[in-house]
Amino acid sequence: MTQRTKPITILMADDDPDDRQLTREAFEENHLAKDLRFVEDGEELMDYLHQRGKYAAEGAAPTPGLILLDLNMPRKDGREALREIKSDPRLRNIRVVVMTNSKAEEDILRSYDLSAASYITKPVTFERLVYVVRTLGNYWLEIVELPPDGHESRS
Repeated sequence: MTQRTKPITILMADDDPDDRQLTREAFEENHLAKDLRFVEDGEELMDYLHQRGKYAAEGAAPTPGLILLDLNMPRKDGREALREIKSDPRLRNIRVVVMTNSKAEEDILRSYDLSAASYITKPVTFERLVYVVRTLGNYWLEIVELPPDGHESRS
């Protein structure tokens, strides 16, 4: 396995403070993600990715290697944010894992049509969340080679 020289930034977009806290605890339980950050909706996600507003300062918004994206959020939902991310040449190489409560076939199909890397239904128990985070960490942080920060698509 490849040893990363610096930890990747993981950005979670989720409007539920309990889900954000439980996810933080699951990452800590698994000793993963030294740089785990959170935004509360799709508008804030896009501000972060474009380094606007409170994210405009140098170093305030490092490019994430992985986004965990809830679909059902206020202001701009995850579906709209995913569409914007994947249509922007500067952002499209960021891997987006949809992690949501929705089990709707339409949401699953649309997410993959919009180039989501994975679709995960949020676990109901903390024990299961710890398992899902461990599995995500093993795959995305230890096995997969992600594009370097700031790498733009050449297509």
